[in-house]
Amino acid sequence: MSRMRNVWILTLAQALAGCGTLVLIAFGGIIGARIAPDPTLATLPLSLGVVGVAAASIPAALSMQRFGRRRMFILSALAAAVAALGCAWAVAHGQFAGFCIGATFLGANMAFVQQYRFAATEYVELEEVPRAVATVMLGTLAAAFIGPETGERVRLLGGWPEFSGSFVAVAAFLVLSAIVLLALGSPHPHRHAAGGEARPLRVIVGQPTYLVALFAGLTSYAVMSFIMTATPISMHVIDGQSVTATKQVITSHLVAMYLPSLVSGWLIARLGIARMMLVGVGCMAACVAVAAVLGHAFTHYLAGLVLLGLGWNLLFVAGTTLLTRTYSPRERFRAQGFNDFATFTSQALASLAAGAAILAIGWRNVNLVGIPVLLAMFVAVLAWHRIATRAAVATR
Repeated sequence: MSRMRNVWILTLAQALAGCGTLVLIAFGGIIGARIAPDPTLATLPLSLGVVGVAAASIPAALSMQRFGRRRMFILSALAAAVAALGCAWAVAHGQFAGFCIGATFLGANMAFVQQYRFAATEYVELEEVPRAVATVMLGTLAAAFIGPETGERVRLLGGWPEFSGSFVAVAAFLVLSAIVLLALGSPHPHRHAAGGEARPLRVIVGQPTYLVALFAGLTSYAVMSFIMTATPISMHVIDGQSVTATKQVITSHLVAMYLPSLVSGWLIARLGIARMMLVGVGCMAACVAVAAVLGHAFTHYLAGLVLLGLGWNLLFVAGTTLLTRTYSPRERFRAQGFNDFATFTSQALASLAAGAAILAIGWRNVNLVGIPVLLAMFVAVLAWHRIATRAAVATR
């Protein structure tokens, strides 16, 4: 229980810090469509938020290696609170460039928040790693309710221009997350064992198991982000559905992304990493099928985005669990940092392309773009599982 105490602290911190990104996801496209100088730039703030994650991933890992996770988690949360207030000011004054800058710095904080899941694994025994990763991700499930719901309720706070109050609330959440992190303890001693000489990064990354785990992160985030980023524009701007309906779909999607964390850790331990990856790919493919076969009604968006979120969770949690088996404690910061850099670079590229894509090729084709990536992931998992099974048999 003492080990899980720190995992739950990280979970609570994630619930609070995650609100920033989720408010940006829920309302950033709508805000962008109103204040951007060109409609095709509407999703640029969301995309720059992801760029911020990618750009800060390696510096975040290296800074934590030098100064410690707890200190950098707290400093990053406080800096992000200032960025959130900058977003509020930019929205209130219709300053698109300022909103983009603030979104980028909010994203940079998420590079640190994404490390919470790795930090959690350092407080538990090896067999508890899937549970620890899934538990921390439950924090974002709470944020999926708290962030968009609070953002909508306070969007007219104080009579200010719409949605500026939403980012004032985000700043408050980030300060609270920094306070929570003050209680974070020291990791389990065995998770810092030297483990021999650290291998070069190219050797770590070149392992087939690492590559499959990395590809799981790339696929889950790129496909999910491409479709999700386009959703508010397709629903609200193109199809004319209400802000409330759009928020409900995005919130349901976010819940579907994180609610399975209640059982996904247990399922991975019980059924195996490969099976859960394949189920995740299948759910994401089902999302594409809904968009391709059905239409643009609220229920169609809802069903597709829920399937997308479920598939993301199973694929991403399984991939993260697999990744932790590919490096020694001495190698963890570089291995984790490179993984997150590559993953969130792919998400940034997908998010950047989503705004223009939804206007150019439409909702159905935006979804179909993900099919080749999902097919490649499916083949990669099968090939890796076959090789890993043969190696295990040979070892026995």
